[in-house]
Amino acid sequence: MVEEKVKKQGKFAVVLVRGTVDMTHQLKDTLKSLNLSRKNQCVVLENNPLNKGMILKVKDYVTWGEIDEETFKKLVEGRGEELLSREKDSKDRYAYKSLEFKGKKYKKYFRLNPPQKGFGRKGIKMAFKVGGGLGYRGEKINDLIMRML
Repeated sequence: MVEEKVKKQGKFAVVLVRGTVDMTHQLKDTLKSLNLSRKNQCVVLENNPLNKGMILKVKDYVTWGEIDEETFKKLVEGRGEELLSREKDSKDRYAYKSLEFKGKKYKKYFRLNPPQKGFGRKGIKMAFKVGGGLGYRGEKINDLIMRML
């Protein structure tokens, strides 16, 4: 059911809604792979089966949806942190990944404020369909990100 809705092409915005206290190590490792370490952090991911699987694994702690170009532009301009460290390691074996936008390189995650008026009327422990803040929210992720900027 959730997988059917996630078939659209484009990019996903994933926001960590709940903290990592009392979370299993498997879920913490998945969040680390997604570059999500703190509450209210956001990452923008490509729509591919690997990312979909990781998102569905941590669905009880994050909210996600398809981000449009206008919101992505405002997100990078408003909350993007420029990558100032080196791009490769000292032996040129490993190149660090970064987000490139308009010729500048940014970190792959965005630190956002808590949303104005909250995540939903039932809080952060319930699904978005029921009025909470977790799970798939489709195009409405753009409204949430704009309230968090």
